[in-house]
Amino acid sequence: MSAVTTAVRVSSPPHPVRPDTGRSALLAALLGFTVITIDVTAVNIALPDIRATLHGGMAGLQWVVDAYTLMFAALMLSAGALADRAGARRAYVLGVGLFTVASLACALAPGIGALIAARVAQGAGAAVVMPASLALIRQAYDDPRRRARAIALWTVGGSVSVAVGPVLGGVLTEAAGWRSVFLLNLPVGAVVLVLLARVARSPRRPAPLDLAGQVTAVLALAGLAFAVIEGGHLGWTSGPVLAAFAVAVAAGFAFHRAEKRHPAPMVPLALLRQRQVGVALAVGFAVNAGFYGVTFLLGLYYQQLRGMSGVGAGLMFVPLAALITSTNLVSPRAAERLGRRRVIVLGQAVLALAMFALVPLGADTPLWLVLVLLVPTGLGGAFAVPALTAQLLDSVPGERAGTASGLLNSLRQTGGAMSVALFGALLAGGGGEGGKPGFSLSGMHTGLVVVGLTLCATTALAAWLLPRD
Repeated sequence: MSAVTTAVRVSSPPHPVRPDTGRSALLAALLGFTVITIDVTAVNIALPDIRATLHGGMAGLQWVVDAYTLMFAALMLSAGALADRAGARRAYVLGVGLFTVASLACALAPGIGALIAARVAQGAGAAVVMPASLALIRQAYDDPRRRARAIALWTVGGSVSVAVGPVLGGVLTEAAGWRSVFLLNLPVGAVVLVLLARVARSPRRPAPLDLAGQVTAVLALAGLAFAVIEGGHLGWTSGPVLAAFAVAVAAGFAFHRAEKRHPAPMVPLALLRQRQVGVALAVGFAVNAGFYGVTFLLGLYYQQLRGMSGVGAGLMFVPLAALITSTNLVSPRAAERLGRRRVIVLGQAVLALAMFALVPLGADTPLWLVLVLLVPTGLGGAFAVPALTAQLLDSVPGERAGTASGLLNSLRQTGGAMSVALFGALLAGGGGEGGKPGFSLSGMHTGLVVVGLTLCATTALAAWLLPRD
């Protein structure tokens, strides 16, 4: 949707950085952020080809997406502290290196299980890349104006990646198969590592790691995702699904206890008790649930139900991505004129409308009408997120900006992962219609209504609890 922004607290470098070094740092940060963003949307388009090659069911496809997203979301909570402890450059090398090696493992995966395991490693690498990339920019540019321009380029790179990802995924899948989607990451990773050799060493800052909190967070999210994904296939009252729910609940309580006892928790509980923070996290969860759920849904809808090629399906996302990018640019000005609260509420309401507008979608819906119905999807979330991020950062002390921003991004990624889990379970649950096994139109409609109602609830919550400008 919009480029994800994560505030990171990093000490200033001891000496000004040479201009050529600054350009190397910016290019390395931009390429790394771009490739981890493209990976999400490109893989969505490759899912039908992955299913045909590796013979994985709908649950397998859900895990291919969610294994990456869940690790990204969970490790985001402590990735900023890791970047501080190791130094931005060293952490970035670690993240890019892990992501690149994991991409090779994805491309060579002999089966769906191996692919899912490699996607877990990819998500872990991406979680480190995200905050470290911004930390590199902070280190490279001492001048606030030049730094602001660099961050703007970084942000635009993320938005453009949303448009490029589906098309690139479709072209590569059609031309060379789904494995080429992952192989593309290898030369990009190599270029980033070469650029990093020209970047000055980053200062380190003591930052305690909350290992107990991190482990319990991963267990809670993984248990919940397993329960939702497998519930649609094994049955909601089956033993494994009930056990997964139990693990999620137990890990959630253990996480709360760990954060309460840790001297420097990665998620300060006092922060969660602040009304504006809680509302922002709920809104971020719901907005990403809407956007990423629809992205996952449409990638399968275009190819499995409509019989479109990977390239054709990718091109269908271009108008949506262009609308998102342009709306991102308009949103801050609208927030200045209308107030952030109104923009956040209006954006969510439009996105909720988008979910309900897509409910009548069928196998014979004209493609031009599908594109028209996607207009509120592009407008709603992209309108709300920039104002939401600014509202959150203004509601916490400056020293908590990195923690709050990382928490927001983690909840947004979790919302996307849970939505993919829900849609996948419902799509497969109906057994398919119209001779298209594995794609249930009724399941798709149910999922859209559930996400739409969730957005209605968070819209009301924002309207009621956020302060008036």
